[in-house]
Amino acid sequence: MDYKTRIKELREILEYNSKLYYDMDAPTMSDYEYDHLLRELEDLEAAHPEEITPDSPTQHVGGSASNSFAPVQHEVPLESLQDVFSADEVAEFDRRVREQLSDVEYSVEPKVDGLSVAIEYRDGKFVRGATRGDGRTGEDVTENIRTIASLPMALPERLPHLIVRGEVYMAKSVFAELNAEREITGEPLFANPRNAAAGSLRQQDPKIAAQRKLDVVIFNLQLADGKTFLRHTDTLDYMREQGFPTIPYLRTGDLDAVNAEIVRLNEDRAELPFDMDGSVVKLNSLSDRDVLGSTSKVPRWAIAYKYPPEQKPSKLLDIVVQVGRTGVLTPKAVVEPVRLAGTTVTNATLHNQDFITEKDIRIGDTVIVQKAGEIIPEIVRVDFDKRPEGVQPYRLPETCPVCGAKVERDEDGVAMRCTGAECPAQLLRYLEHFTSREAMDIDGVGPAVLRQMVEAGLVQTAADLYKLTVKDIAQLDRMGLKSAQNAVYAIEKSKQNDLSRLICGLGIRQIGAKAARTLAQYFGSFDALERASVEELTAIDDVGAITAKFLRDWLESPQSQDLIRRLREAGVNMECHDKPMDDRFAGQTFVLTGSLTRLTRDEATEMIQQRGGKASGSVSKKTTYVVAGEAAGSKLTKAQELGIPVLTEDEFLAMLGGDASERAPEDAQISLL
Repeated sequence: MDYKTRIKELREILEYNSKLYYDMDAPTMSDYEYDHLLRELEDLEAAHPEEITPDSPTQHVGGSASNSFAPVQHEVPLESLQDVFSADEVAEFDRRVREQLSDVEYSVEPKVDGLSVAIEYRDGKFVRGATRGDGRTGEDVTENIRTIASLPMALPERLPHLIVRGEVYMAKSVFAELNAEREITGEPLFANPRNAAAGSLRQQDPKIAAQRKLDVVIFNLQLADGKTFLRHTDTLDYMREQGFPTIPYLRTGDLDAVNAEIVRLNEDRAELPFDMDGSVVKLNSLSDRDVLGSTSKVPRWAIAYKYPPEQKPSKLLDIVVQVGRTGVLTPKAVVEPVRLAGTTVTNATLHNQDFITEKDIRIGDTVIVQKAGEIIPEIVRVDFDKRPEGVQPYRLPETCPVCGAKVERDEDGVAMRCTGAECPAQLLRYLEHFTSREAMDIDGVGPAVLRQMVEAGLVQTAADLYKLTVKDIAQLDRMGLKSAQNAVYAIEKSKQNDLSRLICGLGIRQIGAKAARTLAQYFGSFDALERASVEELTAIDDVGAITAKFLRDWLESPQSQDLIRRLREAGVNMECHDKPMDDRFAGQTFVLTGSLTRLTRDEATEMIQQRGGKASGSVSKKTTYVVAGEAAGSKLTKAQELGIPVLTEDEFLAMLGGDASERAPEDAQISLL
């Protein structure tokens, strides 16, 4: 491959993975691999400077500002750092510095793997927080930054203007708890604490950010109006005095001490509360920094020493298959104990069948193990030179190891999934969905209560909910007599729900609330639905061939049939009473935005659907009307740009015939943004 082709290839790879890392918080490439590819591109461009372009990844900071948040122009740019990978490169950095400076002192600090932010104070009070973005323009995440408990909201010294730079991170212990909770609720797991922190800080709802228990460590003073400092470490001491959680540092002018500290930090990284991927070596004198200056991308007075992931060989003793809360089969490697990143590893993730097949992993192999993001042990590769004779390729089982039901591969992914409706491994997640608002809407029976019910052996299937007594529920923690009575009443009341809610609550793949309503209204009863063929199902609008197959397979499963039988015996309604009032909105799509005063989102959506229409969450050329309440946002703007008719609340109610005017109190104001 000629150098021009390789440069083009490297730029495409790096830009794509930079977007995944900075903008989508979903990297697929390790930091170490990315950094080495970037170094290769830098070397090629240095050898062929005529190939350097302004948009090359070597010429700009990764990341961009999302338009989901207001842009912030950084008063002081948030620069990146030049990466180095060896003691020789550290020595070369020191040599370049000493060519221009005679008396040199460095600080050595851990490089926290999180999301870089600028935090601003006016007259000693916190006023704004922004992500780095591309280094010059970031995102305004003030309300989410405000939820970080360790960050002071007011400072002892009230400088007119102060900006500090820090790294928002998620502590390793918090990360482990968050992933455990997400597994229970069936949400995708975060790959590492950095992804979790970045995704949390970019939440539109600050309450979610607060629940994630983010933390921050401050590592640089960007601007201090009215204060002067001689050294970087003096600024760290000052910020610590002001109440900031600051980065630990070592002050030294000796290159041997710098290298020793880099080694020590690597050895002790497992003991730190945050994830780190390197050490930062900085010139300590602020005036000397001005002498050296910066390139278009990085300062000449600092480097980041990047640690390679620690990898060790181990023998693969077995592969154990676990069934997650959503029925996904996850293979786990059992390996001979090996010490990695400060802990003893005995298990490693294998992700899925495709991962095992691609790497040709077999029981009995010698495998190379590392910790992904320094947290999750994973198998990197097989040492084929040490493969024993006779070891066989591994395949995931065709039946669920927990309940024995058939296992199917997702049509649109790599997951293998148990199809059992009564699989114990999926029970808690299944119950949470069954009782949720869009399904059976059983108020007062939330995840915490359901977990206690399962742990106490009170519930093995959704049908068991209808056997519970006040006495059963009252024995649970924090469930007094009144709460237990309310829960039993809500469970009993749910028996009268329309068939569409039951179908939704059954958790059949690809059948949510919308498809469930369509099926209920089309067939009228569960008996009729049970008799429907795949051909009959696919003839219905919004029911494709894949959905029809999932539904038929579910209906024919012995576990599903047992569940339906028990629900019938409990007295759960199996008939559809929610027939469309008329078809005046047939073929029309509505989008709701802004704040309405007489309807909730669910009520307005239901009224549209009862008249044959559809309610969508986004505006497109296919949208028929946009219903705009007070303070309507970007959806209204897009509708106007596309020339889509916009209705006021009164005009929408008039189209409904005025029959919704008394559905909610006059003083109610429901946001539909």
